[in-house]
Amino acid sequence: MAPFLVLLLLASSLNHGYAQFHPKNQAFISLSITQNGLDFVKEMLVNKAISSLIPLQLPNIEKTAKIPFVGNVYMVLSNITIYHIYVPSSRVKPGETGVSITASGVTCDLSMNWYYSYSTWLVPVEISDRGRAEVQVKSMEVGLTLGLENEEGSLKLKLKDCGSNVKDISIKLDGGASWLYQGVVDAFEEKIGSAVENAISKKLTKGISRLDSYLETLPKEVPVDDHTSLNVTFVNDVLLSDSSVGFETNGLFIKRNPSLPILDLYHNNLKLPILCTNSSKMVGITLDEAVFNSASALYYDAKFMHWIVDQIPDQSLLNTAGWRFIIPQLYKKYPNHDMNLNISLSSPPVVEISNQKAGANTIADMTIDVLEGDKVIPVACISLVIQATSVLKISGNNLVGDIRLNDFQMSLKWSKIGNLRMYLIQPVVWTLIETVFLPHANTRLSKGLPLPIVHGFILQNAEIILSTSRLAVCSDVAFTTESNKRFPISFSR
Repeated sequence: MAPFLVLLLLASSLNHGYAQFHPKNQAFISLSITQNGLDFVKEMLVNKAISSLIPLQLPNIEKTAKIPFVGNVYMVLSNITIYHIYVPSSRVKPGETGVSITASGVTCDLSMNWYYSYSTWLVPVEISDRGRAEVQVKSMEVGLTLGLENEEGSLKLKLKDCGSNVKDISIKLDGGASWLYQGVVDAFEEKIGSAVENAISKKLTKGISRLDSYLETLPKEVPVDDHTSLNVTFVNDVLLSDSSVGFETNGLFIKRNPSLPILDLYHNNLKLPILCTNSSKMVGITLDEAVFNSASALYYDAKFMHWIVDQIPDQSLLNTAGWRFIIPQLYKKYPNHDMNLNISLSSPPVVEISNQKAGANTIADMTIDVLEGDKVIPVACISLVIQATSVLKISGNNLVGDIRLNDFQMSLKWSKIGNLRMYLIQPVVWTLIETVFLPHANTRLSKGLPLPIVHGFILQNAEIILSTSRLAVCSDVAFTTESNKRFPISFSR
């Protein structure tokens, strides 16, 4: 995840040139994790914690206890190992102060060695014995509270509280004198419980610290291509409610070269609403149309919106002979000459999102060039205003689009070959837009916009909801098997 960007003025007030850095608290992409999403993450973390905790070695326990009719007995429990943990029930609950995770009815199975020795005035020699024991810690409660903060654009995970409580212990001894069982129970029951509580709490604390370190390594920008990245620096405070956890990122496009200044959008900071109405979805990601306009403006300023067209499906249209009935004077002046079409956008495409559709308006100049020997001769320039809509979908963790032509207007900007009959040219230009320009744009759009999803997770059953000036992706998530093997968080070291 990491990721994303910065930029240029929205089309309504575009200044093409570098400006100041944008205010750091502006957010154009937001991510909301619902209760179902938190439950999914909780189950993943609980399972990971269990697999990482076991086997868990506890320190030796020793004690001298007075046993009726025996006297003072020195007893030692060693090689104490938790080899199995069962969590029948757990819950996660967000709140204003943080996120609480509680596991109830936890059972821990332990194995250990026991040893005792004693001597009495009746028997002047030391008596000792040793053996194995199985212990089951039952009805254990484990809980922790996590705080989430934005610290200089990165997420900071803080452990606010962590504890556990053992309610019951059963002990099964292998061998030993008849008095040994009750002696061990009386002498060590509390100590075994405390050792289990302390060991698990300590390992969970270390695990949360490693999880925090992992969050700190999340990149602040995600490469989109060789030239641009998406700025996913976290902005504003983490949004905590009783049913969700929300994050906001800058979400705009920036150049991949970090030494270059970043363009500003100069409009007020937004509190992005979460548009997902299906509460069963795990996550909701909201994107303001400014995200798409920042990409548009960035590519425009980088001079990527200029094409020389010399290959098209109907290649006859790149020879003056193909235009002899449409622009007779062109063919008369340059008979059977090859041509190029020089396409240059006059301004960045403007993306507009409404409840019904996501679309873009593009203003471009199409210059007709005639090739004569080594010379390129511009003969006419036509201004185009293209209106297109986009069909959006999710591919993997990317938002991809397919542009379709709605309408366009055209006018003659200048001509060196006299007046042109635009009504004759319009069908040809429509064909060129449909067969050349839109496929070119859709090839680029098919790569998609990377959404702010942590590596190792993948969106499932995603829905896209449109609203005024923004869209939301509402989705479930899955944790990939391959990524699970490489999951960076360990509770065991």
